Amino acid sequence: MSLLAPIADVGRHPGTGGYRRSAWSDADMALREWFAGEARQRGLVLVEDGNGNQLAWWGAEDGHDALLLGSHLDSVPDGGAYDGPLGVVSSFAAVDALQREGFRPARPVVVANFADEEGARFGVACAGSRLAAGALAPERALALTDRDGRTMAEVVRARGRDPLAVGPAEWLTRVGTFVELHVEQGRSLVHDGAAVGVASAIWPHGRWRFDFRGEANHAGATPMPDRHDPVQAFAATVLAARRLATAAGARATFGRLDVEPGGTNAIPSRVQAWLDSRAAGEADLAELVAAITAAAQTAAEDDGTSVEVVAESVSPAVSFDAGLRDRLATLLDAPVLPTGAGHDAGVLSPLLPTAMLFVRNPTGVSHAPSEFADDDDCAAGVEALTAVVRDLAGAS
Repeated sequence: MSLLAPIADVGRHPGTGGYRRSAWSDADMALREWFAGEARQRGLVLVEDGNGNQLAWWGAEDGHDALLLGSHLDSVPDGGAYDGPLGVVSSFAAVDALQREGFRPARPVVVANFADEEGARFGVACAGSRLAAGALAPERALALTDRDGRTMAEVVRARGRDPLAVGPAEWLTRVGTFVELHVEQGRSLVHDGAAVGVASAIWPHGRWRFDFRGEANHAGATPMPDRHDPVQAFAATVLAARRLATAAGARATFGRLDVEPGGTNAIPSRVQAWLDSRAAGEADLAELVAAITAAAQTAAEDDGTSVEVVAESVSPAVSFDAGLRDRLATLLDAPVLPTGAGHDAGVLSPLLPTAMLFVRNPTGVSHAPSEFADDDDCAAGVEALTAVVRDLAGAS
């Protein structure tokens, strides 16, 4: 918690208490400076790749089979204090503990701050790790726009970065294992009575943009039967999504909405809405999204409007490396649990053995100001991560 204190006010909204740390914002740049300072304090070599991912190397930065730690520092709008930053500060704290005891790693240990994990600004989650892994095409990423219509290329250039440097990262070929610590996004550990757990898998998930189009008109002069209001089709789609996801034991959320032209006394001409959907299996997810899309098309036809659905990002199911998962669960005597949330560890899992540690969240809330982890549980997380580094990095 002492490591979180210096950044506790960065990007924090005074009215909501939540954090607004979108990628490449002023808050994000301040957090990058903080990360660089923490690396320097520990004698770590700081490298930033062309995608904005920051890497602090303990050991030779040109070494191989490195043990990667860390998480991200950006947030969703009005996010909590722990999602991402807890993993970064815990990694630094583990390095501190090991350096104090004179531990000398036999393989490089790297603390990472992955860029744009939440995807809050440009709509694609884990953009930094996806680009580094070659899972997101640079031309597609650079063409993504934020709500102000600025492309990613324009934004990174304005921050002094070269858009031509975006793409697969060479450093990733020199990493052998990735272990990401994260606050739990749920209450499984509360029910297990454990401070720390080990992840088993990540549900498949994705984001789809629904573009409803109708006819703008006067709110007072247009009779209800004569309207072609895209909001009506959108509303019907939201209700259908809730019904379908509940029946399937899955998740469906419309959390972002843009209405044009946005006048109180005007029937809208267009509604853009973003669906976040998740399910236990890939076939289940595809079936759910297809059903929601069909409901949207039916509702649009009934109202004389139209709808187009575009998949912005879709992530398959991730089963973390079984050998590494079992090794850590045994080492820590920790329960194993799945997660419905996406993470950088999931993106990198096809390329190298990855694992995740979760720290108990008594509220079960995430992506909101009431997200929380007790100080003692955070300390248990640091102790667990320290033990993992000691075990996986060995002593030279």
